Amino acid sequence: MARQVIGSLLVALALVAIAIVVVTAQFGPTSAAEQEAREERLDQRIDAREQLRKDREDALKDAQDGRD
Repeated sequence: MARQVIGSLLVALALVAIAIVVVTAQFGPTSAAEQEAREERLDQRIDAREQLRKDREDALKDAQDGRD
């Protein structure tokens, strides 16, 4: 009975170790702060592109209004 419990615990520990290795290999050792910083930079780039697009549309509209 004790052998069975010890064997089950060893198998469980092995499964946990394998899961940790797989997840770490897949996602890398990136910390939550690094991921948040990456997402923030992405959001800033998206916002900058949207602002640039709006500015271009406004400039185009102003140029068209000036012709009329």
